[in-house]
Amino acid sequence: MNYFRIWLASARYSVVRTLMFRGDFFVWSLVELFWMATSLLTISVIYEHTSSIAGWSKYEMTLLVGTSLLIQRFLMGFFWSSIFDMGRNVRSGNFDFFLAQPGNVMFMATTRKIDPDGFLNSFVALAVVLYSAHRLGLHPGAADCALYACMVLGGLIIHYSILVISVSMVFWITNAQGVEGGYFSLTEFSRLPKAAFGVVTSAIFVWGLPAVVVSNVPASLLLHGFNPWWALWLFGAAAGWFGIAVLVFHRGLRRYTSASS
Repeated sequence: MNYFRIWLASARYSVVRTLMFRGDFFVWSLVELFWMATSLLTISVIYEHTSSIAGWSKYEMTLLVGTSLLIQRFLMGFFWSSIFDMGRNVRSGNFDFFLAQPGNVMFMATTRKIDPDGFLNSFVALAVVLYSAHRLGLHPGAADCALYACMVLGGLIIHYSILVISVSMVFWITNAQGVEGGYFSLTEFSRLPKAAFGVVTSAIFVWGLPAVVVSNVPASLLLHGFNPWWALWLFGAAAGWFGIAVLVFHRGLRRYTSASS
């Protein structure tokens, strides 16, 4: 509860700051909305020339992409600004501020800011998922919806962990901007069905780097029902990658020399 109160205080600060710069809020909301629309428009254009991709129909693919966008919007809303700023704070020595806080350093450094524009567009992504389910004639029950939400949370944890690992490289290489760009390239695979991958690429992006399962498993739940093995893999990957993120972050923290040394 203490950490929840700390997070609420940070969230209130972020909302107040956003209201002070309303222009930035509306511009970035429109930018993200345009980026999401581009992804969906690409699907529409492709399916004008084919009826199936790796066995996935147009609205099945739209549901998959909507799930991927939903997870990414949550990541942007809850964590992106804080984690992105972490790299700059380490380089400048301002990371000392988080070391002086009365709480877990990783929590304080990665949850200090929220982006309301990310939350706003998460409703758009959810609307895409609901519209796709409607066009497919899907009628998931309460249990399916609860499992879908849990799997989205598991995917969010994986995205968060990979991003923390990427940015934590700043403790060793000073500038992690290129690594951050690599993260976005990796997440592009989350919009593709796992059936489209061959043996080698599946080993890399499904089993090694779970960029595909974060969206495929929740989407497959709505389309084909609950698969306990894929659910176990998703939650196991979330726990494993979060553990690696904690380990890498704290190993890097030992190398931090602060602004005064």
